[in-house]
Amino acid sequence: MDFNEIIGNQDVKNYLLNSIKQNNILHSYLFLGTSGIGKLLIAKEFAKKVLCLNKNTEDKACTCKSCTCFSGKNHPDFYLINESGENIKIDEIRELTEKVIEKPIVSDKKVYIINDCEKMTTEAQNCLLKTLEEPPEFAIIILISSNENLILNTIKSRCMTIKFKNIEEKELYNYAINILGYENVSENLLKSFDGSIGKAINLKESKDKYEKIDLLISSIDKKSLIEFLLDGKIIYDKENIYDILDYIVVCLYSKINENQKYANCIKYVNKCEKRLRSNCNFDMSIDNLLFEIWEELNESSNRS
Repeated sequence: MDFNEIIGNQDVKNYLLNSIKQNNILHSYLFLGTSGIGKLLIAKEFAKKVLCLNKNTEDKACTCKSCTCFSGKNHPDFYLINESGENIKIDEIRELTEKVIEKPIVSDKKVYIINDCEKMTTEAQNCLLKTLEEPPEFAIIILISSNENLILNTIKSRCMTIKFKNIEEKELYNYAINILGYENVSENLLKSFDGSIGKAINLKESKDKYEKIDLLISSIDKKSLIEFLLDGKIIYDKENIYDILDYIVVCLYSKINENQKYANCIKYVNKCEKRLRSNCNFDMSIDNLLFEIWEELNESSNRS
């Protein structure tokens, strides 16, 4: 995938391309930004261009040995750690620190990408620190994170931080329609993507459910408590509950101009999320959420 096929963050792509053209490539980078906005895709393409024997910075095919190896996913000078976004153990970082001193085989550089680097344990981060302080002249390390608060300051201070922006709504809408195959995208659903292609991809299979949640929220004040609780069964989904709660907040925000009581309901969603993250009973937490939202928009207004 070339840079021109990755939507958004053109400023970042231009900066990285210019660093190659000017032979001003640094030893360590920290890519920061919302999950799912293309940080890893851009890091991979940057690595490919850095390793290219022709230093091809244009978005056109290159058949040098390095690019051929990279496209075949068997480049000996490229290492991707934690592509699937799991916890990173200290043994993986120890292996990196041992291999990083070995000279390149095909290219004149070696590139290491650590995806979701905030998932390194403190011990793993400290293990990496020595390499970041004194990297071999041919080594480039790219850390990728969506939560810099979990990264040690000593790590951050030794990297060039590059902040990625969320994808603009217009670009994301076009991508959802033309690439992902959405038939339509409501304003609330677009906002729930939160500028992230990754989230747009994840929500596609649940689009019908989210449309029903939208309808549920818009009809709270028109339903009896029993009707609302029955229709609310759609949100009892443990696997996706945090995305669902985020979407409920988006729907509530969209109704605030009609009634300020919708703003009050957001605190109940936040309380429910805190309860769930504290391992409180799932069904009871959702029961309470639905009851509190309905009461806020119905019984409380009837008493006033």
